[in-house]
Amino acid sequence: MIEPNRIPRPTTRLGLQIPNFTYDGVAPERLFGAVADQAVAAEQSGFDSIFVMDHFFQLPMLGPTDNEMFEAYTLLGALAARTQSARLGTLVTGVTYRHPAVLAKILSTLDVISGGRALLGIGAAWFDVEHHALGIPFPPITERFEHLRDALEITTRMFTRPTSTYDGVHHSIAEAHNAPSPIHGRIPVMIGGAGERKTFRLAAEYADELNAICNFAEIPSKLEALQGHLDDLGRSRSDITVSTLGFLAIADTEQAARRQVLPYVQALGLDPDDVFADRTAAEATLGRVIWGEPDQVADQVRRLMGLGLDSLIVNMPFDHDPDSVALAGETLTKALAG
Repeated sequence: MIEPNRIPRPTTRLGLQIPNFTYDGVAPERLFGAVADQAVAAEQSGFDSIFVMDHFFQLPMLGPTDNEMFEAYTLLGALAARTQSARLGTLVTGVTYRHPAVLAKILSTLDVISGGRALLGIGAAWFDVEHHALGIPFPPITERFEHLRDALEITTRMFTRPTSTYDGVHHSIAEAHNAPSPIHGRIPVMIGGAGERKTFRLAAEYADELNAICNFAEIPSKLEALQGHLDDLGRSRSDITVSTLGFLAIADTEQAARRQVLPYVQALGLDPDDVFADRTAAEATLGRVIWGEPDQVADQVRRLMGLGLDSLIVNMPFDHDPDSVALAGETLTKALAG
C-alpha cells in the first residue's frame, strides 16, 4: 500500500490526452511534429499533464485499427524534449504489454530525462485484438488483475529503492537495481478503469490518482465506491486525486462544435436533429462529451467538477489543431479556477 506521507505533488489538475495520430495531409515524416505542436500548445495554455494512450492499434471508437499509432513511451520521451513543465504519462499502460521491472526502468528513464515529470498510468488491459495480432498473451480478467497487483508492487519498490526483491504471483524480481532513480524519489501512480470492486480497490491501496472511466452521470456512484475502499483501508479521500476522461469539442460557436461532434453522434446510430434538439438532453445522451462554445464548455465543466471530481482530463479526437488545443486550455483553466 502507498505511504500517504510520501505522495508527491502536484498531481493532475487539468490533463490533455492525445489519442489520434492520423491527420489529413500530414505525412509520416511530419507526424511527430504535429503531435508535438499539440503538446506545446497544451502546456502553454494551462494543461499541466499530457497523456497518450498505450496501444499499438487504434481503438475502434476512434478509427480503423490500421490507423497510425505511436508506441507510447518512445513518444513521451520525445515530447519530454519539446515541453518544459507538463507531467507526462499514459492513460493508461496495459499491464500485459511489458514486464513490470522493465516498465519501472522505462518510467524511471522518462522521469530523469524529463526532469522529474513522469507519471505511471496503469490498468488491467482490455484490447484483445492487438494482443492476439501481436502475439501478446491475453489472460482472463482475474489473472490480469493479479498481474496488475504484481506490477504495482514491483514498480513502486523499484521507484523508491536502489535494489528491490519481490516474489509475486506472476512476476518476481531479485536484487533488481534501478539507477538512475526517479528525480523526486518516487513516480506518482495513476490507476485507470471503471471497475468498482477490483480497479478501485487497487487504486485505494496504491494510487496517487484514479481516473474513473464512466459516463458523467455515474461519477457520484463511482466516488461512493472508492470511498468505501478508502474507509476499509483507513485512507483519507484527500490522499487520492480523482479525475475522469471526457471527449471535448470546443469552437468559437456552438454550431461549429456540433459539427465536430456530428461523426461521433452518427457512429452511435443517433439522429443528430434529435440529439441536439435540447442541450440538457444532449449532454445526457452523449454521456462523456463536453461540447460547445467557450462559455458553454466552461459551464458544463463547472457542473461536472461539482459532482466531486478533483481534476479533469480531456481528449480532442474531433480537432487536433494547436489553436483549438490552446482555446481548450485557456477555457478549461478559467473554468477550474472559478
